[in-house]
Parts: sequence; C-alpha cells; structure tokens
Amino acid sequence: MKEQYDIAILGGGPGGYVAAIRAGQLGFKTVVIDKDNLGGICLNWGCIPTKSLLKNAEIYDTVKNHGKDFGITAKDLTFDFKKIIQRSRGISDRISKSVEILIKKNKVNRIRGFGKFKSKNELSIFDENGKQIDSITAENIIIATGAQPKEIPSIPMDRKRIITSTEAMILSEQPNEMIIIGAGAIGIEFAYFYSVLGTKVTIIEMMDEILPIEDKEISKALAKSFTKRKINILTGTTVEKAVVKGKKIEVIIIANGKKKKLTADIVLNSIGVTGIVKGFGLEELGVELIKNHIKVNKETYETDVPGIFAIGDVIGPPWLAHVASHEGIHCIELIKGIKNKPIDYNNIPGCTYCQPQVASVGYTEEKAKEEGYEIKVGKFPFMASGKAFAVGERDGFVKLIFDAKYGELLGAHIIGSEATELIAELVMARELEATGESILKTIHAHPTLSESIMEAAAQAYGQAVHI
Repeated sequence: MKEQYDIAILGGGPGGYVAAIRAGQLGFKTVVIDKDNLGGICLNWGCIPTKSLLKNAEIYDTVKNHGKDFGITAKDLTFDFKKIIQRSRGISDRISKSVEILIKKNKVNRIRGFGKFKSKNELSIFDENGKQIDSITAENIIIATGAQPKEIPSIPMDRKRIITSTEAMILSEQPNEMIIIGAGAIGIEFAYFYSVLGTKVTIIEMMDEILPIEDKEISKALAKSFTKRKINILTGTTVEKAVVKGKKIEVIIIANGKKKKLTADIVLNSIGVTGIVKGFGLEELGVELIKNHIKVNKETYETDVPGIFAIGDVIGPPWLAHVASHEGIHCIELIKGIKNKPIDYNNIPGCTYCQPQVASVGYTEEKAKEEGYEIKVGKFPFMASGKAFAVGERDGFVKLIFDAKYGELLGAHIIGSEATELIAELVMARELEATGESILKTIHAHPTLSESIMEAAAQAYGQAVHI
C-alpha cells in the first residue's frame, strides 16, 4: 500500500527542507524527496562552502598584504590549497548532516531518490540507477528542485577544463590562469578567491559593468578594487566560443566589433542558471513552463494544476537561497490556512561575498529615477568611519536613496567590510517603512561600522557631522 502524505516535497534545498520543517511544525504528515544530501546546492555546493573558501582567502590576504599595518610579520607565508578545499567540504558535510537531524526532529520522512509524477497526487521514486524503489501519494506536492548552471553550445562544459561553480570548489590543483565568463555574484566571488591565492584571473562580462544588477557607483567601485588586485576585467565583451586545445583553453571574445583570442588553464562558466524542470513528468500533467522555469501564482505559489506548488530557483529569479526559504514557509502556511501578506520582491537583500563585500536592497539610483521618483541621495565613505579606520577596512561606502517627497527609503547599497551583515538593518527599515529622518535620528552605537548608515542618512538631509 502506498504511503499517504499531506505534503510531499520534491527537492531538499533551502526551499524544500525549510518548507518540510515548517510543515512538520504545523502538524502535516510530510515527506521530502531528494537524491542527494539535504541542503541542496546552497549548503553542499554553493552558499556555505564558498564562504569557507572566501574566508581562507581573506585571512591570507590580510596577513600577506596588511599584516605589517597591524604590527604582524609572517615570514615565508604559504597556504595549502588542498587543505583549503578540504576545510570547505568538511563544513558543508557537517551542516548537511545537521539538516538531516532537523528533518527527523520535526517528524518529516526523508526518502533518498528521484521523484517523478505519475499523477497530480502520486509520485514514483527511483534510485540513481533508474530503478523504482517507492511510490507515494500526497494531497499537496511542492516542487523545489532548484536550478543548474546555464549551458550554451559555444561554451561546451566538460567539467574538467571548462567548469561550473561546483568544480571550481573542488579543483585538485590551483590553476595558473583562469577565465571567468559572467560577472554576477558567483563569478565575482571566485575571481576574488583565486586571484588572492595568486591565479591570474580574467573576467568577461557582456554588460557594461561587473555586478550589472547593482547600482552603477557600487559596480564601478568594485571594479576599481579588483583592478588594484590585478584582475583583468573585460566588460562590454561577448564570448564567441571556448575550445580545449591541448593543455589550454582558447576563448574567442568580441569587443567593439573586434575578435581576440585569450588562453587559460581553466574556464569557469558563470553566465547564470536555469530551472531544473526536466524528467519530473511536469509536461504530462500540464504544468506550464516559461523559459525553463515553472509558472506559479506569486501570491500562493500554486501552479495551474491545483494541489501542485513550486518554490525557489525553479520558479525563476531572484535565484537566492533566502528567497526560496521564505517562499517555502509562505506556501506551507497558506496551505494550512494562515494568511500572510505576499512576499515583497522589491525588499530582498542581495549579497556578494568578495572583499570588499557588496550588499543592496530596493531601487538603484538609476531605477528610482526611471520610476519617476524625485530623490535624495546620501553617501558616507568608510574612510570617514572611526571603526573602519581602527580595523583597517577603509574601502567603500554606504549609499542610501530616499523619496524626496515622503522620505521613504527606496534603496540601500553598501560596498565595504561586513556589507552583507549591515544590509539587514536597511531591509528591516524598508519593511517597517522607515524614513530618512527616522534612520538619522536612531542612535547607533559608537564606534561601529553601522554608524555609517546613520551618517549616510544624515548626509542626504544636509545634517552630516563627520563629512
């Protein structure tokens, strides 16, 4: 007899496992199905292990290039590339096991396998060899299968020389030269990591700026910092093709109408991701797809097939773990009958964990103007921050964008030390409809980096004290 559930979840990433735990908390009989370790790309091959790698790079860079500023001298400073990779994998494994414990604690069943729809309420489960090992039914099924690197024929990935972010995390040897195609968060983070360790890095981006979704001032500031690190940045440039030639990869680029050949030991394809939608039987059920992503009602996350829902990267941008988690919780609570206001997709923090870090929320200055707002802009450089001076992190600035008429915080952009931590205050401020006046009148502890937020607000209103 088939096991019957209230909720079945396909995929155990940050959307799927969080939804499963919330479902367990609310008393649903729940099962989560995933052929790999729980945690998805984020915990196993993305968010967490990359932050481990980046921390290694940060420490090495600080001691090597700035140690003398702190009175620290390290003779014959070296690093062990393989141990750096091993540390990252060990952290990932421990966290994934912790998720398994949380799933069990919340009385959620776990099936290791690949689920495929037999009908809208029935899933067949297969092992890695394609053999059916189980079959279940569920009143509601949530698809949380995530996304995978986008592939294009002109950049054929063999995952050995032309690689994705997954292989970039577990290379057996550090490359001498690396070309990174795509200057979004993934490409930028790996550019920082490998360049700090001594790899000659070239970034190729078809748009006019690196981190093209960020405010232009932020992108330009990061480009300036990366150029100082001797990272070669080629914007406004497209890749015609990449071909393995012996021990090198040849990359043919086009910029300003002219072709040029580059070579490297490794090419990292970070041009974006696409939803994992094939092989689940979605087409047979009539679940509508748009550009390899599942179409859903963004208020309920239900597809056009009643009782089938989808959350996270598989439904399209923003492809962020924290978004997937909140969509999962929101979806489960709606099924339970708990009504919350819809997720505000204009109040989602975006973070890039290179050094200097980049974080933002809401409108860029360009977008605010396009939307017709009359704006006030406040900026405060970390160069003027006592705390930044004390800790040796003086690069970057805070930029706040306010509606001139009502004082609403329209957007916030930070480049600098701990930007990815500082942004949370501004996300909360926007959620609570804070104004520029209320931010500048909120007492911030001294000395802190977060004072720079208060100072930026003050600068927007002509009340800045320290600049």
